[in-house]
Amino acid sequence: MKLYKTAIGVLLMATVVSSCHTKPSVSLDATQSALIPRPKVIKPVPNSFVIDHKTTIYTGISDEVYAIGMELQAYIKKEIGYELTVSQTTTLDKENSIHLILLKGSSIDKPESYTIDSNEQAVFIQAVTPEGIYRGFQTFKQLLPLEAEELLEWDGKVWAIPGVQIQDEPYYEYRGAMLDVARHFFTVKDVKRYIDLLALYKINTLHLHLTDDQGWRIEIKSWPKLTEIGGSTAVGGGKGGFYSQEEYAEIIAYAAQKYITIIPEIDMPGHTNAALASYPELNCDGKATDLYTGMRVGFSSLCVDKEVTYVFIDDVIRELSALTLGDYIHLGGDESHATSKKDYNTFLQNVFPIVKKYEKKVMGWEDIESAKVDSSFILQHWTSKEKADNAASQKARIVLSPAPHTYLDMKYNDSTKLGLTWAGAIDINKGYNWIPSNILDVKYKNQIIGIESPLWSETLTTIQDIEYMAFPRIIGHAALGWNGKPADRDNYYYTLTKNLKRLDKKGVNYKR
Repeated sequence: MKLYKTAIGVLLMATVVSSCHTKPSVSLDATQSALIPRPKVIKPVPNSFVIDHKTTIYTGISDEVYAIGMELQAYIKKEIGYELTVSQTTTLDKENSIHLILLKGSSIDKPESYTIDSNEQAVFIQAVTPEGIYRGFQTFKQLLPLEAEELLEWDGKVWAIPGVQIQDEPYYEYRGAMLDVARHFFTVKDVKRYIDLLALYKINTLHLHLTDDQGWRIEIKSWPKLTEIGGSTAVGGGKGGFYSQEEYAEIIAYAAQKYITIIPEIDMPGHTNAALASYPELNCDGKATDLYTGMRVGFSSLCVDKEVTYVFIDDVIRELSALTLGDYIHLGGDESHATSKKDYNTFLQNVFPIVKKYEKKVMGWEDIESAKVDSSFILQHWTSKEKADNAASQKARIVLSPAPHTYLDMKYNDSTKLGLTWAGAIDINKGYNWIPSNILDVKYKNQIIGIESPLWSETLTTIQDIEYMAFPRIIGHAALGWNGKPADRDNYYYTLTKNLKRLDKKGVNYKR
């Protein structure tokens, strides 16, 4: 692979006239940095770039890139106390500078691709989109040592990034996590915390499981009892909770700042007891069900023959679509054991056009393949290779969430206090050492667009529980999504062990 060349590359190789501001010489080896996911190309170069109180961040005129520059400024201020100047000046000839450069017309052609060029004088993070610059920013942070060093020949703290040339791009376009807020409710603050941690490892999608038998967690103004009644409880009889539309919009906007897309899930026609308890007319007998706080599934169903069912779904999809920035609405569709196959397919064939009506596309669990799908659909594989292959044969795109490897609610081992075991224990090795392209029939491997790590919350009640079950397993999933396959196991574990020190610093309650 040839290295990316521009005028910037010429600048990096040129001799720069020294200023009177002399910094200490530091030499760090970029290949020893704990980088997860591992960049595609890493080429060390002599001499490191030292950040001090006079370093300036240049972003160019893009407001989006400027916002990333401000996040970088905040990060450096938090770590070493220096509040660096952030300038929208478009200049490349400054020493002691970090440049975030939005390129036009280059060989970097993927939205999340980026390059990093660092030497003694300057650092350049370049991409064709702000999203690519943000991914490069995450690598930049991992290149930095955990602690600023006190050097005797200098007048304060310095922080150094190794001299390096990096070219990087993701293997899969979709790298996701799923959080179940229906079985137990998690606050806006909790979700933001999870988003922050996902962004560190270049995860770009958060799938929110908003409704289930045990709780309805999103305000629908035209059907207020969904949250008044359906949102009032949780597994085990907890107090429940829900997001107002304003709070949901806040989550969407916060995720967008981290270049993470939210995909909301309204599970149907099963997993719907919270809705059935809220509105009697959604039941075939016209009687509301009792609220449910157990863990058993497969017993509930919307009444597929009633016109009011589709009025209800139309209202829900209309209000949710208006709030959702991404292209997809997840319709669930799994474990609809109380609905006949004929009724199930008829129901979905009535619902698919409703999603399209509001200018969204359908995502669903692999089960919805029986209702006829096409290339506009994303289907999520979780347990049946046959169903996933059949979806792919209909040209649907596939996200992989094979339960024995990716279900983060599975116990690490028999002694794990949280979690379930129906898909088997998933230790760090089992979570990381599998090849995504081998999951489907080989002829469908090009329809795999990525992987997602579901975290169901039957046994989880706090953000600390979420962190414990997700980390460090989801780091391996992020690496698989970015690199396409596992790296050498010993090297990965060595890098992971070093990287976990960053989670220590952030106070993450990961599995030790």
